[in-house]
Amino acid sequence: MAGEFRPEAGFRISPIDPRGRTIEPAVLDAAEEIGQRAVHYAEKLVGDPALATNLLEESAAAVSRVLRSQRTYNGIHVHDLRAYLFRAFIRRVNKLRQRQLAVADRSPTPSRSSSGSGDLESQILVGEFLTRCDSVTRDMFYRRSQGFSWKEIGKVYGISAHAAESRFSQTLQRVRRRLGLK
Repeated sequence: MAGEFRPEAGFRISPIDPRGRTIEPAVLDAAEEIGQRAVHYAEKLVGDPALATNLLEESAAAVSRVLRSQRTYNGIHVHDLRAYLFRAFIRRVNKLRQRQLAVADRSPTPSRSSSGSGDLESQILVGEFLTRCDSVTRDMFYRRSQGFSWKEIGKVYGISAHAAESRFSQTLQRVRRRLGLK
């Protein structure tokens, strides 16, 4: 059918989440079953497939922690592991999306953030750069221009400082190539 999502065969996630927590084999299997569709859905909301995959890995680690406590305390029972994992994942995606929207609402517009001391060419270049970036990269730019560290920016998006800096740098390189600057 036209427009129907067709998952690629062999979608895999890491058995250890970005924070170093292990994922139970049963949860890993469930994550790989729902992974391709879930990441595809989340990518539409958060705009970055790597970020969506990170959220799935973190959700899988959290569900694994619940399963380990279930074995220890015998109080929590997960009947449908795939559905439970998907709900945990969607909660994380929605929480990140709400943060992105809140940040976008609070971000200054380029006209308000310009200091007036820069020349017109650099203001135009910055404006062109920002129009070609996604909302997360624009927010990272505004935060850096306001003096935030990469660690603080990474914390906002639930990623490491290095990942935040790397994402920004890669986007900057892509935009430079598109603009013919490098």
